[in-house]
Amino acid sequence: MSIETAIPTGTDLVDEINRLRKERKAVILAHYYQKPELQDIADFVGDSLELSKKAADTDAEVIAFCGVKFMADTAKILSPEKIVVLPDMEAGCSLEDSCPPDKFRAFREAHPDHIALTYINCSTEVKALSDVIVTSSSAETILQQIPRDQKIIFGPDRHLGGYLNRKFDRDMLLWPGICIVHEAFSESELLKLKAQNPDAPIAAHPECPPHILDHADHVGSTSSILQFAKTFPGDTLIVATEPHIIHQMEKAIPEKTFIGAPGADGNCNCNICPYMALNTMEKLYLALRDLEPRIEIEESLRLAAKSSLDRMLEMASGTIGKGDLGRV
Repeated sequence: MSIETAIPTGTDLVDEINRLRKERKAVILAHYYQKPELQDIADFVGDSLELSKKAADTDAEVIAFCGVKFMADTAKILSPEKIVVLPDMEAGCSLEDSCPPDKFRAFREAHPDHIALTYINCSTEVKALSDVIVTSSSAETILQQIPRDQKIIFGPDRHLGGYLNRKFDRDMLLWPGICIVHEAFSESELLKLKAQNPDAPIAAHPECPPHILDHADHVGSTSSILQFAKTFPGDTLIVATEPHIIHQMEKAIPEKTFIGAPGADGNCNCNICPYMALNTMEKLYLALRDLEPRIEIEESLRLAAKSSLDRMLEMASGTIGKGDLGRV
């Protein structure tokens, strides 16, 4: 049955989603890269881990995560007692796909003297094989707590890992994954755009390749970029990350102008995440109505993955000792 035939003709999706939200005792989460209509109907909009933590702190019985699968998995890891639904189970991630658990396990076994510092954009299985998970917001704080003589594997994003290596003069061994969205930005088109807007700073996500980051005035997570947008003194900002973040910028600072960094064809259409785009209002309605597709994680796997997430939360708050970084 198609989505169109599964939803009665004339259904007011906003009204029905709001009704089901109350009926199911649900909280709706939307990542910054979701379509504006999904951001606008969500209870919380933000970065992936931030959203999972906020949902865990609610008394909701259902989490509807408008994002991609690893994000919904993280919500389930932190809230095992809650039902977690993802509007489209095909909403994956190129970084997660780049790092199959069996290959990551073999890579770890080939480098037994390394700990695994792993970006949150990975599967539950890879989280379980890791020592510490990091986000783009917490990676710098956590890396600085690890002794310089400790060998480190960083995956799956080689651009984020490379950025950290350069900034802190480290030599982490990088897994060769990339984000297809941030890889698509064009340096030559970015320079053309900058020439047209010489006073506009560039804010970029560290998943971007070095030739984009080299031109950035601010490098940070989506939340960091949003904060920079609110505080920079000018009136125009060039944004080198998935362009749906601009919706939040325009809502928060309507008097400023935000321009998405271009792809190779001179516009930013190729920089819309195709996985994030799979979620729709129709699919959110069906997920709340049917409580499907549902995220399920076997308990021993969940606990192993939660261990590396807990280490991140402890290190980000400065409550873990350096001697506690043993292998999982």
